[in-house]
Amino acid sequence: MKKLILSGVLTMIASVAHAQSYGTGSNPQSHGVSGYTRSSGTYVQPYTATNPNSTQRDNYGTSGNYNPNNGTFGTRTPRH
Repeated sequence: MKKLILSGVLTMIASVAHAQSYGTGSNPQSHGVSGYTRSSGTYVQPYTATNPNSTQRDNYGTSGNYNPNNGTFGTRTPRH
């Protein structure tokens, strides 16, 4: 029984690690960004963004990730 539980835990850990390294899981931590006006005069609506961290692979806009706030999937390739 202990081996079965250990196997299940290791499988979950491997799945999470794989998702974070290949951009298939969005960062669960996010924050709101207030609306603002660009220097060109264009108004940007308020939006939600993932909190900064050391990778772009878990951002809402990165390919393979889902944005639960607007129901879209990311399309950008991460730079790092």
